[in-house]
This record gives sequence, structure tokens and C-alpha cells, in this order.
Amino acid sequence: MEVINFADQPSLVSQYMSELRDINVQNDMLRFRRNLERIGEIMAFEISKRMRYKTVDVTTPLAVAPCQILDEQVVLATIFRAGIPFHKGFLDYFDHAQNAFVSAYRKYREKENFDVFIEYIASPKLDGKTLIIADPMLATGASMELSYRALLTKGEPAHVHVASIIASKKAVDYVRETFPADKTTLWVGAIDDVINEHSYIVPG
Repeated sequence: MEVINFADQPSLVSQYMSELRDINVQNDMLRFRRNLERIGEIMAFEISKRMRYKTVDVTTPLAVAPCQILDEQVVLATIFRAGIPFHKGFLDYFDHAQNAFVSAYRKYREKENFDVFIEYIASPKLDGKTLIIADPMLATGASMELSYRALLTKGEPAHVHVASIIASKKAVDYVRETFPADKTTLWVGAIDDVINEHSYIVPG
């Protein structure tokens, strides 16, 4: 499985990441949401470079121009509810995409122990399509895996792009182990080494 970490090659994503992490900037909710969207937009653009295109003839006012258009059906899946601004960034670029939504939540058994439950799923058929699963935080990887398993009830996608803003190293390793390596690409804004006893990414 290929892992693309945007922190390995500093870009504007690095600027937006610094603002998302900053406790003072986080108080500006409009800017916080917009930065989530902007990282989603940049990731969407980078993912689009990996996709298949076909040539079509487009009639202009003066002649006919051969143009490249996307030749894959994209489905954008988001895990409720934190992922909505992130999802919008992808949808702003993949404007012909279909949408899927999964509700995954932690149910705590004890202070530091929890199970992840899937409560809701809405998705089109996925057979042969390109699936992008967007979730800003990839802490343990459990919610991502369960959401993916739930989406598989709607069919087998041709390729899966997992997209997160911040991931823990533990979660990256978990996704490597549980997703099909030959048809999964993981995209992250940054990877943090530590996950604490509450399963929060540190520094996050």
C-alpha cells in the first residue's frame, strides 16, 4: 500500500496544517472549517492525477478541441460528522462524484476502553468505482476499517483512497494490515508518532 504524507514535501498544506493544530487559531471556527476544506481540495487534486482519463471532442465557438475528461466514477464517502467540511473540499473538485455517508461512533465501556459502532450507512453501488473515504482524524484506524467493511456491502470498488488530515503511526500501520494493499492508497496531511491512553493523537 502506498502512503502519501504531505508533510514529507512542504507545501501550502503545511501552512493550513499549522493553523489547524494551533489552539488559538482553532477558536476561529470559520477558518478551521475552511482549512479542512482547502486540504480536501488539494488532496482531491493530487488524487485526480492518479485517475484514468479519456479524450473527447469538445466544440468551441471556432473549432473542435480534443479534451481529457475523467473516465472513472468516483464515490466520496465520509464518516459523520467531523468529516463534513473535509468532504466538501473533495466535492468542490469531484463535482460529478456520488456521495456516501457512514455514521461511526465510540461507545465507551470504561474510561479508556471503547468499541466502535456503525449506526447508519447510505451509499450508491460501489462495484468497479473509485472510492474515496475521507475522515479528518485517523486515530486507531478502527472506525475507518469498520466504515470500509460497511461500505463493502454496497459492492467492491476498483480502488480505495483513504484520506485523513492527521493520522497516528499506529493507525497507518493498522490500515496497512486491514485494507487490500494492491488497491488502496492512503493520503495524510501529517503522521504523528504518539496516541495516548484515550486514543487521541498527540500532538494532534
